[in-house]
Amino acid sequence: MRQLYFLLPGTSPRFACGGLWAELKTLALAQEVCKAQVVTYRQREPDTLFLDDLLKAPHTLHNAIFVMSWGFDVAKLAPRLKAFHTVYHAHSSGYGFSLPAQVPIITVSRNTLGYWGQQSPHALLYYLPNEISASFTNYHQPRDIDVLVHARKSSEYLLKELIPALEQQCNVFVIRGFIDDFAALFNRAKVYLYDSAEYWALQGVSEGFGLQPLEAIASGCQVFSSVNGGLSDYLDPGFNCHKIAGYALSYDLKRILSCVQAESSPVDTSFLEEYRRANIVGRLEVILKDLNLFFDEREHCQGIIAPLTRRRVWQLRSQTFLLKAKAKLLKQK
Repeated sequence: MRQLYFLLPGTSPRFACGGLWAELKTLALAQEVCKAQVVTYRQREPDTLFLDDLLKAPHTLHNAIFVMSWGFDVAKLAPRLKAFHTVYHAHSSGYGFSLPAQVPIITVSRNTLGYWGQQSPHALLYYLPNEISASFTNYHQPRDIDVLVHARKSSEYLLKELIPALEQQCNVFVIRGFIDDFAALFNRAKVYLYDSAEYWALQGVSEGFGLQPLEAIASGCQVFSSVNGGLSDYLDPGFNCHKIAGYALSYDLKRILSCVQAESSPVDTSFLEEYRRANIVGRLEVILKDLNLFFDEREHCQGIIAPLTRRRVWQLRSQTFLLKAKAKLLKQK
């Protein structure tokens, strides 16, 4: 197995976000299969490799694979690493760049898998979901919070209309800062609200995975959520969650308060096994073996498939138009 270098701009609080934590989790899981470590490329950090230094000795990188993940930087990193073995670990979609077929893509959601299946049809594609830590489980304890919501990524409707209306009728806890134990907080809440569609529309990219609603379900919360992007992988409105922002404020209030007042509705959590450590490590081992085989063979491959560029699409459309026009003329004769 080749060594993995997980490329990150940095790991300091400056870069703190869900994508960073998810990538560091994946790194820890990869270390159970092969050698893997962080390489930063925007800022130097103590006891951490820096990309510029590694590239000064390119002859040492034959047995390494660079793992790109920071969507905003991939368009610059990919050309720079063209001579090396590189993989794109795709969280969100919609950044607007394309990748050559020589770069395999590992996606965290089937939603993103479908995106790259269309955008890069001749690349190797894999699905590796994010992990739900074992701490996210139902403690079966009394719940003193009626409605829990995280202000970050929440829609204007949620913050300015729904939450104020709910606060008049039940106990609402709004997370506005750092929380070091989400599992404990989810186990105190009856209902968890998550509405990120507006946030990601403003960002211009998709919801890559949406870990918190899944963690909330695992912790026994009833979840009201948007179903955009990667959330559509696992959310099933009416069965394991409820769709938030359902047509009207009054209708949302009625449904949420009904869940607050009722005893917790049982949810079949067997689907969560897909996102637990054992399954992900097993999938990662299969994917990495496949990638190592591909990089062994890539230099010897012949008959490289022509990329599906915009020009190629235009040519194919033109051919189809001419064939249809010719067939129409033959019928008229």
